[in-house]
Amino acid sequence: MKTDTQLKRDVSAELEWDPSIHAAHVGVAVSEGIVTLFGHIETYAEKSAIERAVRRVEGVRGLAIELDVKLDPSHVRSDSDIAVAAESMLRWNTLIPYEHIQLKVEKGWVTLTGEVEWSFQRQSAEKAVRMMSGVVGVSNAITLKARTAAADISSRIHEALTRHAAEEAKHIKVTADGGQVLLQGHVGSWSERSEVIAAAWAEPGVYSVDCKLAVQP
Repeated sequence: MKTDTQLKRDVSAELEWDPSIHAAHVGVAVSEGIVTLFGHIETYAEKSAIERAVRRVEGVRGLAIELDVKLDPSHVRSDSDIAVAAESMLRWNTLIPYEHIQLKVEKGWVTLTGEVEWSFQRQSAEKAVRMMSGVVGVSNAITLKARTAAADISSRIHEALTRHAAEEAKHIKVTADGGQVLLQGHVGSWSERSEVIAAAWAEPGVYSVDCKLAVQP
């Protein structure tokens, strides 16, 4: 297991290695495997890139993001411009049923609402707008359409996890109550935790995933 000093060094190195990140703008603190990021950055897209970079580092047990987005003057856009551009982004993305999604922009913060069939559609909508110039934050309030869940939804999810990583799946307990899924146990990394959550969301009929998985490197 890495010490906090080693983990801080690895996180800092990963941030410096990623060319989409201005690592000098990001402060890193580590306590018992929990990484805290702080500082001021110029775009929301960079904030997302920073989070992805930290999740790639082995040994991260948790992540606290205290980064403020302060747009560079060249990235500032009016709310109306952002709304028009965001609507076009949703419309032109084949993964997104744009006709079922509404958006609101207030001081650069985009709020998405509506109802879709699948979690990946909700995630695709958020990804599309968070990369836009002028956006300082995104609230994803898109809900999933109620569907009849399979009676064996727990075993189906666990089978999927076993296909992906048989050894790791032994340490994960999946409990389902209709479309509500509870994940318990432990995984070896923060990125593995994200993959397990994604696998649970991929099961038809799931509309809620409560992840209680601990990260134990």
